[in-house]
Amino acid sequence: MSVSRTTQPDSSASHEPVGMPMGMLLELMVNDAEVISELKQFEEGEPRDQFVLRALKVGVLALKQARGELDAETIRHEGKQLMTTLQGRLETHAQLLQNTVDAQLKQYFDPESGRLHERLQRLLRQDGELEQVLQKHIGEQDSELVRTLSAHLGKESPLLRHLDPDDSKGLLSLLRQTVDEELNQQRERILLEFSLDHKDGALTRFIRELTERQGELSGDLTKKIDLAVEQFSLDNDDSALSRLVQNMKQAQKTISAEFSLDEDKSALSRLKRILESTQNSINSQLTLDDENSSLARLRKELTDILQEQHKTSREFQLEVTSTLNAMQVRKEEAARGTQHGIEFEESLLSFLEYETKKTDDIITATGSTTGRIKNCKVGDVTIEMGPESAAPGAMIVIEAKDKLKYQIAQAREEIATARDNRGAQVGLFVFARNNAPAQLESLTRIGNDVFTVWDPEDSDTDLFLRTAITLARALSVRAKQHQESHTADFHEIDRAILEIEKQVATMDDMETWVRTISNNSDKILKKIGTMRKSLLNQSEVLKERTESLKVIAQN
Repeated sequence: MSVSRTTQPDSSASHEPVGMPMGMLLELMVNDAEVISELKQFEEGEPRDQFVLRALKVGVLALKQARGELDAETIRHEGKQLMTTLQGRLETHAQLLQNTVDAQLKQYFDPESGRLHERLQRLLRQDGELEQVLQKHIGEQDSELVRTLSAHLGKESPLLRHLDPDDSKGLLSLLRQTVDEELNQQRERILLEFSLDHKDGALTRFIRELTERQGELSGDLTKKIDLAVEQFSLDNDDSALSRLVQNMKQAQKTISAEFSLDEDKSALSRLKRILESTQNSINSQLTLDDENSSLARLRKELTDILQEQHKTSREFQLEVTSTLNAMQVRKEEAARGTQHGIEFEESLLSFLEYETKKTDDIITATGSTTGRIKNCKVGDVTIEMGPESAAPGAMIVIEAKDKLKYQIAQAREEIATARDNRGAQVGLFVFARNNAPAQLESLTRIGNDVFTVWDPEDSDTDLFLRTAITLARALSVRAKQHQESHTADFHEIDRAILEIEKQVATMDDMETWVRTISNNSDKILKKIGTMRKSLLNQSEVLKERTESLKVIAQN
């Protein structure tokens, strides 16, 4: 079949109603024998023309259907490859996370090489740190306790030296010397008082007074004085002075006996036995050779406690591993369900409500209501800039998406629809990081639309979202100023926007290097910190410029 001529009528000359399809005149030359044979079965004229039109329509529909099957097969093949690549990356990331957690836990809790186990072994093993400390302070030989007891209670201690009866400077010798000196002094004073050779003595004064006042009684008095002198004579064993001397000697003998180590029943011997018993008791309680000693029981209790602690730590490690696995499973199940997308939108709304409190903007959740377009609910959240901002009433529409296989082209179409539906000048599209397109950077601006990536569970991504909100507000100010035909210098705003895009792109590269190059991780993380600081500075520039535009608009 070949086309000989095609004529399309002039639309201006057409009398068909507006909205009806236009006609097209075709003149065809059919060369196919099979088609000619089929056409001859119909009468020439209207029946044959109707058959040809139906056949042409069927052919066109068949070609369109064939092209659709081919496109579907191509999409199915590309989607399968994308799912395989994504699954491989997720499995690699999960394995890397598992290995990192296991390595960290093993580093501390491994029973063979863990730091905790090694520290406990050094503390409790034979001749370990605990035993060395105990031996140093309370051991049987050369410990602080033994040296202290030996210094105060040992053979060479000052106490025993003072209690030694053979020591000329000891307590017994000093006590004996003191008693003897005191007795001698007392005896001399008594004898002096009763000596007639001493004119001021008591006896001499008594005799003199008696002689002066009672001369007639001198004979009897002489006898009585003789009797009194006899009581103070050491020659008479029954005299009072002799009995006093005997009592003093007996007392001295008793004191010497009590402070003698030769007598088993002496006070000093009993004190020595008590001290030796106390020292033996202390040594028996502070030895590790006896299982019933206090030190051995203390060591056993500490060992039991540490073994129980080790068991508890091992159970805790297993419980943590099990919990992490369960959390990973729940996270994967939540990621596959529709509830995950709703949770992502709720988390984003909470974050936006917190951020807008700083700027007095008005935030509204519009995902469940229709907008300007009939029966259209596109546009999850709107932000109306507050009356004190540089562009009061400017609208920003935000669309949140946590969905697999959602590409940037679809996102651009959807955010454009959202701007029209919500009457906004600027759109902000927020991808969930786990389902964001692989080629999308952390922050991208296309015209008046901003695209960013955010993870509610990763605070590091909050910077991208805050920067995206600031960028959207700056674009709203610029759009508002253009609409109201105000003259303003947007050079600083444009430069800040370009700097933000540049720094975000550099930060994305840095994060990729961190995940793949471990040797330069510290250097790259430091560079990322510098990038984050630059982003914050540029965000402040945008805020300052928008405020200055507000002042210009008011003037």
